[in-house]
Formats: sequence, C-alpha cells, structure tokens
Amino acid sequence: MAVIETRLGDFPIMIGGSPRATDARQELSSPYDGSAIATVHLAAAADVEDAIGRAVRAFEQTRRLASWQRERVLEQIAEGIAERRDQLAQTIALEAGKPLSTALGEVDRAVFTFRVAAEESKRLEGRILALDWLAGNEGRRAELRPVPLGPISGITPFNFPLNLVAHKVAPALAAGNPILLKPAPQTPLTALALAEIVSASDWPADGFAVLPCTNETATPLIEDERIKMLSFTGSPGVGWTLKARAGRKRVTLELGGNAAVIVGADTDVPYAAERIVWGAFTNAGQACISVQRVYAHTDIAAQLQSEIVARTRLLKTGDPLDPATDVGPVIDGRAADRIGAWLAEATAAGAVVLTGGQRDRNVWQPTVLTDVREDMRVSCEEVFAPLLSLVPFDDVDAAIAAADTSQFGLQAGIFTNDTRTIERAFDRIEVGGLMVNDVPTFRIDHMPYGGLKQSGQGREGVRYAIEEMTQQKLLTINSRP
Repeated sequence: MAVIETRLGDFPIMIGGSPRATDARQELSSPYDGSAIATVHLAAAADVEDAIGRAVRAFEQTRRLASWQRERVLEQIAEGIAERRDQLAQTIALEAGKPLSTALGEVDRAVFTFRVAAEESKRLEGRILALDWLAGNEGRRAELRPVPLGPISGITPFNFPLNLVAHKVAPALAAGNPILLKPAPQTPLTALALAEIVSASDWPADGFAVLPCTNETATPLIEDERIKMLSFTGSPGVGWTLKARAGRKRVTLELGGNAAVIVGADTDVPYAAERIVWGAFTNAGQACISVQRVYAHTDIAAQLQSEIVARTRLLKTGDPLDPATDVGPVIDGRAADRIGAWLAEATAAGAVVLTGGQRDRNVWQPTVLTDVREDMRVSCEEVFAPLLSLVPFDDVDAAIAAADTSQFGLQAGIFTNDTRTIERAFDRIEVGGLMVNDVPTFRIDHMPYGGLKQSGQGREGVRYAIEEMTQQKLLTINSRP
C-alpha cells in the first residue's frame, strides 16, 4: 500500500460530470486525532436546483439506454473502483475512522455491488399475461414492462461511505434513473471520489451529482416533485420525518436497529463467540446490524461468556491507519460522549462491565456487559458503539420473545440446529431477516435487505432496490380486431 496522505486537499461538489467550486466550505477532521484532513465545498440552493434540472433532462437519455449500455457503464465503474482500491480505502479510514483492513473490505464490497448491478441491468424482465380468462376476451394478452421512475435522490450515512452510496447509485443506474446524492456531512470525500469514477464512465454526465450541503439546502431533494423517489439510510427519527415531507414520491428507508442473537444449547460455542465478537465490534459497532444483545442458554452461557471476553481482549484498538488496528474511533466526540453517558447510566443501574469500558479520545475499548435489563438504553435503544450485552436464558421461547421486544426489526441471529426452534424464531421475531448459525451483522450485497417496525420500509440488495426504483407499465394487445 502506498504512503498515506493525511491531508487530502480541497474537494468541490460534482455536477454535470465536473467539479464545481462554491463559496461555502466545510473543514473535515479525523475522527481519531482531530487533525484537519480536507476542505469540502458545500452546494448552494442554486446548485441543487441546477442539478435537479440537469437530472430531469438526463432522464430522457438514461431511460432509453439499452441493457448492454447500462451493463457497460456499471462494469466501467466497478473497474474504476477496483483500480483505486488503496486510495479509496485510505480515504475511508481518514474520514470515517474505519480501520484499513475493514475499509479495504468495504471497497471490495462496492466493486461487487456494481458488478451485481451490471448483471441485474440485463434482467429487467417483464411478464406476458393471458387475458382470456373471461368469455369474450379471446385473442387478448397483456405485456407488463418495468420502466425507470425518473430522477432519484439518495441520502447516505457516515458508517459505510462507499458501499452504502453504492447501494443507492448502482441500482439507480441499472434501472436507468439519474441520481442526486447527498452524502453524510462527516464522510463526503469517498462519495466525491466515486463521482469522479462515474464521470469517467459512459453514463450521461448530467445523470449523477454529489451534493454535500446543509439539510436546509437539501430540501428540494426531499420535497421537489421532479424527484420521483427518495432513498434514505440513517436514523429512524430523521427517516420517518423525511417520509412525511416527501409528498407523493416513492420512499425507501433503511433505518436503525439493536440486533439480537440467540445462542442455543446445541451451539458450537467457539464459532458462535468468534462470529459475535466480529459482529459486535467491526467498524466500532457502528452498523445498524451490529450485534448488541446476546441471549445465551444457561447450559453454555458461562463458556460463551468466557470465549467472548477472551476474544474481545485480543482486539487491538487505536489509529485506523495502522494495519494492525481492529477497532478504531467512533465518528466524533459527540458520539463518544453519548456512549459514555449510556454506559455510565447502565452501570449505575446494576450492569457489570466484563471487559472494556474505557475511552481514549474517540476510541472506546470493545465492551462486554452483563446484568443488563431490557429498559436500559444500552439494550432497548440503538447503541451504535462497540458494546454488547450478555443475557442468560433457560427457555428458548422466552429468549425469542425477548429478542422481539425491540421497537426495531432489521435483522436477528440464532445459533442452533433445531429446526423447530428456527421455525418458531422466524415466525415470531419481527425482523426483515433472520440469520441462522450466524450473526445479524451478516450481509451480502445481492440479498434483500431491509427492516420492519421502526427499522424502515422497502428493500435494498441490488435486484430488490432496482424493483423499488422501477414501476410497471401495462400494454394490452387485442389480436382479433
């Protein structure tokens, strides 16, 4: 890997395939040590208006692109990401505080996401329907065709500044839609780098823009009727508020979680512990599907606790630019302070810290708790931190009920080989996905992904996002005029 530059420079917004300087600027700082890493230009209201107008006009081109043309564009973008793998990973590590090894994995996932989109761009298939079910309709048939919606706005969070952007951009392009992206204010650099890669492809220049801006300036991306869909990933409070403001446009929401794992008595305990530690502490626990609550059968609870604590203590924390680092900082001081407040609140109410619980600047040691009650915020809210709770159980049905007490319903995990238990868990836990013999943190980018309850609506995963970003048109044919 090349020498890492820790000051990345000046980043204009991207409109019409070109960088555009603006008057308003934002200084970005490292989540790890607070050092200045870049200056980012912020779009003004006139820039957003210009980008929307361009996207509307570009739709006349993008909607007519043949499947092979969309496939070629997406392959070009995948290749461009792969060619800049090290540079993109270093940018992610600098702006998001994500350890380099994890950042490299995110870049690889983004390449995969675009390649899957290239494949799926050839599979926008319609249906032929017979209409002669009723007498007098002999010789009639119908054709159902998926067609693109039109300009889409995507709003993305800080925790996966490349791959969650890819999950907005890749399916939009595969479906033939222009897309305007507002990246998280903490992590716009990777999205702007992706815009450079897209601009080097054959995608129409006006069909993609990256617009770092204030929430007020972004209002048209939510409310303007020329935007046909809003795809948002972020906090539940913001997401549901945006949905209420979005008017008649389609809205997909990928929101929060506080994922639970049930570990049965018949589990391979070392394997379960390995997966739980990974699922709880990768990316410093800053994922909607990070393991937060672990319900362990009393027959194996002590062994599981010992395995988890031992593995957790082996994790190296610190500088995300150090290749040996496993757990880097959380995104900023405000997040670090909140975690400390929630942890102090829990321990004051009786929770016990088995390991971790210490902070160095914005780096929290991976923390394992026990004696946690369901009403503690570290249990019932989304902690978004390297923190998990261990809770023993005797009755698996009670554990299933406890896993489902959450207001969130994104993904859950269960370790068992008992098919009856698996079926009961699948039936009773209200989540978008149940991972058997794995943690809820598992996601591969072509599978359907989305939540129930407060965790959102709609589905991502490339094919399923394409379905959200298209609509069905009906053509009927009478062959007996």
